Amino acid sequence: MIVQVQLFAGARELAGAARVTLDLPEGATVGQLRAALLAHRPALARYGRALWIAVNSAYAADDAPLPPAAEIACFPPVSGG
Repeated sequence: MIVQVQLFAGARELAGAARVTLDLPEGATVGQLRAALLAHRPALARYGRALWIAVNSAYAADDAPLPPAAEIACFPPVSGG
């Protein structure tokens, strides 16, 4: 399945793109998406597992399945005060 991942903030800057298109197997999980994203854009390895992945506007664990036509977003870790 083809998925589009919207990248935000530092993830967008490191990847050099606002959106990435990935080809994943049917029934893929968020963890598989994360691995494919890091392989496709190695600069994102700086964040690794700290990247937050949201599926249909909710943060998702690595074992969560990706539903067809899901809206996927990727955020770097944040800090603030």
